[in-house]
Order: sequence, then structure tokens, then C-alpha cells
Amino acid sequence: MAQRSFLLSCISCFFTLLSFAQDTSLHTVPNRSNSAVQQQKPYVILISIDGMRYDFAEKYHAKNLLRLSAGGVRAKSMQPSFPTLTFPNHYTLVTGLYPSHHGLVDNDFYDPQRRKRYYVHDRDVVEDGSWYGGTPLWVLAEKQQMVSASYFWVGSEAAIQDTRPTYSFTYNEKQGIDQRIQQVVDWLSLPADKRPHLVAFYFPEVDHAAHYAGPDSDSARKAVQFVDESIGKMVQAVGRLKLPVNFIVVSDHGMAQADIQHPIYLDSTLNLDDCKLSLGNEKVMIYNNDTARIRQLYDTLKAKANHYRVFLKKETPARWHYGQEDRYNRIGDLILVADAGYVFGRKNMRTYPGHHGYDNNDTRMNATFMAWGPAFKKHYTQPAFANVHVYPLITSILGLKITEPVDGKAEVLKNILQK
Repeated sequence: MAQRSFLLSCISCFFTLLSFAQDTSLHTVPNRSNSAVQQQKPYVILISIDGMRYDFAEKYHAKNLLRLSAGGVRAKSMQPSFPTLTFPNHYTLVTGLYPSHHGLVDNDFYDPQRRKRYYVHDRDVVEDGSWYGGTPLWVLAEKQQMVSASYFWVGSEAAIQDTRPTYSFTYNEKQGIDQRIQQVVDWLSLPADKRPHLVAFYFPEVDHAAHYAGPDSDSARKAVQFVDESIGKMVQAVGRLKLPVNFIVVSDHGMAQADIQHPIYLDSTLNLDDCKLSLGNEKVMIYNNDTARIRQLYDTLKAKANHYRVFLKKETPARWHYGQEDRYNRIGDLILVADAGYVFGRKNMRTYPGHHGYDNNDTRMNATFMAWGPAFKKHYTQPAFANVHVYPLITSILGLKITEPVDGKAEVLKNILQK
């Protein structure tokens, strides 16, 4: 029954997504301006290439990214936060908080206090700012009288702390890349008091291709090269404006080839009708406020575990900063994590060959970090680091004051900046 309800919910959310997908209009919050002080600040364009594994630039000969980062900063890799999923990590990048601290603990999770699910395709919850903890970069900027813009970043469609970016779009995949690049140029061509100093920009193509065809596929190669060509166009177009623009290119996670011929099926005799479930291909969370029931399920699942691990919420690895640090009580009482390269299956549902969401210690989950522009050193290689540290890096460049404690530390990436 729980699994049937989940499927029906997925179908409902899919059609809800389609109904919103036609909104291609630019949303502008009126009466916003840069203060005189903020008008003197540099600019940051933060670009996410969803699913761009740390080695994809070399693997698929992304000539523009390799050239631009060679003249600036390139990290050996960037470790995503756990779970290595899209929404949790995109929001970590712009808040400097681990998922257990900002509240987006998965792409799909249950909130016992609200008695409601957060699901990435449910427009009502995605656009509800009360689900989001922390202070995203655009909220921090706007509250300090710096204009910001977002082209599809996670969280930017919601009024978090009653604040949206001055300029934003509802997520859709209808707008061509040339149109999107021109929008960035148009934003940066506005008068100084209206011009965004922070622009967040998102590419979905690599993640889509690597999921559907696998990370070693020709489709993944073509997607990487499409994004690479697009970023080359953007850099060239923005360069004509002669502004002090800094580019930071990141990804949310990597990608692994999975064995989809032998999916993991949980014991069909396991009755979970009394539980709430978050069912992912790489991770399953089970919610039940009866501790004896959870212990029973834990013992049963652990005894039969094959190619997955079972954790009680409070016994997850400390390095994940996850179950023990759940500020919003949104993490399941039981957590099942597939071994990298394996997937949980569900009857009559297609599974694709490319996957992420695994333990963030697996190097195939590692993400990309590149940066160039006047704020950055030239020809600098940065050792691997955790993605929580991107937030204080950007606030340092823009001269924004961090107003609440975050997990990221400015000193981790200070050496990549010009003195």
C-alpha cells in the first residue's frame, strides 16, 4: 500500500510539473536597487553543471572549461555532501550548510511535524519558502542591498525568509541556451543600480544524459561538450561588457554506472504499511515513531542486506554530518544506502544506467570546481575540498557579511584568491 501510494504521488507530481513547465517569463521583484556601496563590488556568475563528475572535463575534452580553468583555479575534485543528490547539494552550495542543517535532506523526504512530503516535482512545496533553512546567497545579498538573479537554482523559486532574487525564472526546459545566455548579458547591461552582482545559472544536460545513457556514453560526451561550448559563448559575450566578472563553475555530484540488470529488491514479505517511506534508487528512508518497530525492521533488514547497508538514524557515519545532526527531524528512522553501482528496484519501474546518491566517500560521486576572473589566482590547483566551503568563498568576493553560523570556512579556499 505504501509503495502504491508513492507511485500515485509520483504520477500526480509529474502532471503537476508539466502544468508549470510553460512558465518561461522573467519574474522581477520591483523597487530593488544596489546601494551605492554595492555598486562598487565585483560580480560573480555561479554556474552549476548538474552531474558533471570531477573528471568529465578531461574525459570528454571540454576545451573551453579546461582552458579557462587552466588560466585560473581548478580543484582536483570537490566532495559533495551526503546524500549525493541534486537538491540537497545545490542548496548546500548556496547556504554553506550540510543538508541535515539546512533541511533539504533528500530529493524526497517526509516531515513528521508537518505530516507532509517534500518532493522535487511538487510545485507547491518547492515554492514554499518555509521548507528551506539557512540563508541562501541571494537572500544574503538582497538583505544587504545587493541585487541578485537566478536562472533555475534550487530554492530560488521560493520566498525564503520572505525574500526572492530580484530576477528569477520558474524552472522549465523550454528556453534555448542562446536565449538564456542573452538574458545574463541583458542583466549585466542594466544600469549600475539595477545590475545583479550575483547570478546563479544552471545546466541540466549532463545529468540527464549520464542518467539515461550512463556516464561513459556518447550521450554524456555530447552533453558535456554542449555545456562547454555554451559556457565559452557566455564568457565571450560577458567579456564584451568589460565588467569585473568572476566565474565559478561547480557541480552538485558525480555519476556512477550501475548494475541495472540485478536491482536490489527488499523482501516482499516485509510489511511496511505502518511506515512512511522515501524511496530512491540509491537510498531508502523508513519513518516510524515506534522505536521497537524500527528496531525490529532494522534487525530484519540488516540480516538480509546484500549490496546495501542499513543504519539507524543516530548511527549513521559521523563524517556524513547527517542522522545525528538532523535539525528539522526530516531524516528517516532507518536509512538504507545501496553500495555504489547498485540500485534499489521497484516492480514495473524502469531504472536507468547512470546513478548518484551513494556514499560521498566514493570518488565517482566527486564534483567539479573551477573558477577564473579578477578575484582568483592564475594557474592554481586546489586540493580536494568539501562543497560547504563555496558559500564563504563567494561572500568574501562580494564583500557580504555572513549573518548566521555556517558549516563552511573561509580559510579553506582563501589561498585561491588574489592577495
